[in-house]
Amino acid sequence: MIVIRRMVDRQRSFTGIFLPGEPAQIFPTTDYEHARILQIYKQDRPYDGVVNDFSEYQIGHDGPGG
Repeated sequence: MIVIRRMVDRQRSFTGIFLPGEPAQIFPTTDYEHARILQIYKQDRPYDGVVNDFSEYQIGHDGPGG
C-alpha cells in the first residue's frame, strides 16, 4: 500500500511517498502540487474499491448522532 504524507517545517513543505520495502521519497512541494499528487494516486477522497485514509479511518463520515 502507498502512503502519502504532507510534512512541513518552519520554512518549507514536503511530500513524502512511502512504499513497503522501498526507501522513502521525500521532496519539496507546494500545497497545489501535494494536492495533485493525492489526486493522481487516488488518495484525495473516497473511491470505490480503493483503500486510503478515507476508507481506513472513515474520514468524512458523520459520527454517532450526526
